[in-house]
Amino acid sequence: MFMLAVMAHDRFVAVCNPLLYAVVMSPKLCHLLVAGTYMWVALSSVMLTYSVLQLTYCHSKAINHFSCEYSVVISVSCSGSSFSQMACLIISIKREAYSLLITLTSYVVIVRMPSKGGLQKAFSTCTSHLTTISFFHGILLLLYCVPSSKSSWLLVKVFTALYTVLIPMLNPLIYSLRNKDVKDTVRRLINSRLHSHS
Repeated sequence: MFMLAVMAHDRFVAVCNPLLYAVVMSPKLCHLLVAGTYMWVALSSVMLTYSVLQLTYCHSKAINHFSCEYSVVISVSCSGSSFSQMACLIISIKREAYSLLITLTSYVVIVRMPSKGGLQKAFSTCTSHLTTISFFHGILLLLYCVPSSKSSWLLVKVFTALYTVLIPMLNPLIYSLRNKDVKDTVRRLINSRLHSHS
């Protein structure tokens, strides 16, 4: 999430201050943004792991899921999991709120750019990132808004698969479609397929 927010800030600087891009997005700032992202992830992971290790687990150690997703691990606990659930809720809200705030602020400023031609060029630059953000946050929203009942476990598994497999698989495709050569190749491929079938 934070890497997507950093990318949104990068798009904001590239579109709104293209002549100052190299100065504003200096290598030092880029390193700090990436390091800050990894430090937040490490801190969150340590806190959530600690909260899960405080739980006791009953009879079955089998998890009805294909990954050890946090909510699934909590669901097999037989001790009170309110602290773990609260830790997860607080960390998730902060993570989602901060990353969306940065991302939305960046794109609101880009949309309010004065020139019409500049806005169209800005969106052609930002479309791939907006597509990735929409997939990412949309699937996360679906994943965490599913009611936690036994009948919804299949939905949770499907959304988790989309989140862990589909998004990383689509990212190279989404970002490569910005490349003119890739677009031309895709058009030629589609046209050749259409003409071969007609």
